[in-house]
Amino acid sequence: MYLCYIDESGTSNIPGNTSHFVLAGLSIPIWHWRDADRDISAVMNRYNLANSELHTAWLMRKYLEQSRIPDFDQLNYSDRKSAVVRYRNTYLLDLQRKQAHKTYRQSRKNYDHTADYVHLTLAERQKLIFEIAQKVSHWGFARLFAECIDKTHFDPLRTNASVDEQAFEQVVSRFERYLQSTDTTQGQRNYGLIVHDNNKTIARKHTNLMREFHKKGTLWTSIERIIETPLFVDSELTRLVQIADLCCYAIRRYLENGEVDLFARVFERADRRNQTVVGVRHFSTPTCDCLICQERKTNSI
Repeated sequence: MYLCYIDESGTSNIPGNTSHFVLAGLSIPIWHWRDADRDISAVMNRYNLANSELHTAWLMRKYLEQSRIPDFDQLNYSDRKSAVVRYRNTYLLDLQRKQAHKTYRQSRKNYDHTADYVHLTLAERQKLIFEIAQKVSHWGFARLFAECIDKTHFDPLRTNASVDEQAFEQVVSRFERYLQSTDTTQGQRNYGLIVHDNNKTIARKHTNLMREFHKKGTLWTSIERIIETPLFVDSELTRLVQIADLCCYAIRRYLENGEVDLFARVFERADRRNQTVVGVRHFSTPTCDCLICQERKTNSI
């Protein structure tokens, strides 16, 4: 039995506010689930984040207030957190006095999302993410599947599907084919379950799509090994969905900004056959020379 943890990065709307939409799934055999969870927890514990969510995008942001606190880097974790909380509370109160409601709401949202991380400098937060990505790169038991869509080259009329629908069908198809490839010579059949970040806007859509795939198959394959419809979970409570989030972030930042270091670590786990990447695809121009497209040149999926 294999679990495939799925998350997304970027907006599926066209044009939206990102050039790419990435849907990624990380497959883990259930007998290695505890090993993977233990690896991540060990790193998080070292950074005083044992009970916190690993949300890569929020961790990798600059927190301007840290640069405005004298000798912030020299403070211990507890003093750093106290100093940031004082600064943020003062700033929010000032916004309320000025009746700057829009800025107040946005600032409050940002502060809520980053509250667990303020005791770490940006360099420490980056180090945390890279350490975890390095752990993932060494998980020989894991396989990464991802559909990375450059929306400037996507025509929903031609594909007869929306951006997120195409991405989901592709990831499901590749996970199914991977499960088929894991059969043993003794005839054992392996099965899989999709564990999806609970995004309310797509939960119903992807559930209905999966039901159709079970009935009719996808464009690429019949669905014989993936059981049930996706299990939607709160990413805050599930470490491996948080790792899928990290993979999505790394892939999109590479495709949009050319950031290679983090991408190279998670790309190690892309599903491959005969040294050719089959698990990750960049939907773009035929002349694209990114690392994903280079490693898929002989692949037809």
